[in-house]
Amino acid sequence: MKCLVTGAAGFVGSHLAERLLRERHEVIGIDCFVPYYPRWIKEKNLEGLRSHPQFHFIEANLLDVDLTDLLAQGIECVFHQAAQAGVRASWGKEFAEYTSLNILGTQQLLEAAKPRALRKFVYASSSSVYGDVTTLPMREDALPKPLSPYGVSKLSAEHLCYLYWKNYGVPTIALRYFTVYGPRQRPDMAFHHFFHLLLEDRPIPIYGDGEQTRDFTFIDDIVEANVLASQSAVVGDALNIGGGTTVTLNEAIGVCEEVSGKRAKLDIHPVEKGDVRQTLADVSRARQRLGYQPKVGLREGLAAEWQWVRHLYHSVTSCQG
Repeated sequence: MKCLVTGAAGFVGSHLAERLLRERHEVIGIDCFVPYYPRWIKEKNLEGLRSHPQFHFIEANLLDVDLTDLLAQGIECVFHQAAQAGVRASWGKEFAEYTSLNILGTQQLLEAAKPRALRKFVYASSSSVYGDVTTLPMREDALPKPLSPYGVSKLSAEHLCYLYWKNYGVPTIALRYFTVYGPRQRPDMAFHHFFHLLLEDRPIPIYGDGEQTRDFTFIDDIVEANVLASQSAVVGDALNIGGGTTVTLNEAIGVCEEVSGKRAKLDIHPVEKGDVRQTLADVSRARQRLGYQPKVGLREGLAAEWQWVRHLYHSVTSCQG
């Protein structure tokens, strides 16, 4: 199968591209290296991909590419992972980037997919579409009420996927990711940031009392969900992809201390606007329709991420030295 992976230099996209290549698919990856975090990190994500004979990389913004021509090159499955990330950064004038990259970029990709006989169009959505729900676990039939402009942009793109399926038969499926972590996690995301600070013996900022809860999902489980979605007959639907358990931020920091062997110093701040109090995915629909079952527990996953963070910043220090 010939696949297009957007956001291929990113956290999820690079892992997904590697999995597809291991399964002997051909992969076209596209990424525009938005300056949300340092380019060198994304370049390291691509190191194992660039030398693979079945991987072809395009550095470009989706809005600047002839997507109709790109999809006409035998693309059978689209994994749309590209997006402007970040809840806290999505306010004010920065929202223009979110509407451009997350909404308009998705619409133009769907428009190009209309005349193609794709096997599947898998869209990476987010638990941010739910907002601050009062009933847990979060179910797909709950009314989405995003608390951040980022969440609004992801929900808007999710609606676009539905309407292009309903009106034009584009075989879309949206996967609502719940707090993805693991090796290659973005540096602005909690565990990468925490581990980097622990390495340097600096305080970890906590926004609120630390009792907010999250459903953390390891990267391998997210990739597995994408593969299962591409192989399934499910179309026009949105499914939760979570780890299936919930822990407080304080508990998660305790696990970070355990796997790193370091003691965390906490720096307490007020709650940030847009941050939800609790998340927990009901993954029963994904289990029934895709056969999805999360397999990696928090301690195992954080141990893997800690080793990756150590290696990442050790290599940087070595280069600087």
